[in-house]
Amino acid sequence: MHSVRALKMKIAVLGWGSLIWEPRNLPLKSEWMQGGPELPLEFSRISKDGRLTLVIDMENGERVPSRYAISERKDLGDAIADLRDREGTIRKHIGFLEIFSNTCSRKEFPEHANVFDEMEEWCKANSFDAVIWTALPSQFKLETGESFTVDNAIKYLRSLPTTVRANALKYIKNAPTEVHTPVRKKTEDLQLG
Repeated sequence: MHSVRALKMKIAVLGWGSLIWEPRNLPLKSEWMQGGPELPLEFSRISKDGRLTLVIDMENGERVPSRYAISERKDLGDAIADLRDREGTIRKHIGFLEIFSNTCSRKEFPEHANVFDEMEEWCKANSFDAVIWTALPSQFKLETGESFTVDNAIKYLRSLPTTVRANALKYIKNAPTEVHTPVRKKTEDLQLG
């Protein structure tokens, strides 16, 4: 019975950053919609190109709404592989929850942020069988040697070469307006972005 149900799964993909304005080859059945679960998000990850990017951050994140789209896939494994490929990452950095079998990525990857109660409630309220999201960790301290704070994030942005800083600020500005975190507020207040 599970395999038959798996063929008919309705899978949500959550987004809050560049996935929304640049989905690339991610197979989606719908546009990005408002109304995803509220998650603790912050610009606390440093990407390969120097940008501060949004991640679920249980310690520093501000609870803000995410967005969602419907995956073209009916199989959870395929949907996870699609998101992994789009993000250029490994399976360990893709979060998932499947309602029917009560499985989630935290069972396999205990370091994933514990947002599963919110995810389950949201899936049930919106008639989704499963949900997937990017589960990259914050690594600000590892990259900079300093703990993440809003002031340290601003200091980091100011230390970037001009073109890298412009790209980093563009990412912050492009994030959906509802993703109004302390770092974003500070860049706006200081007119950095």
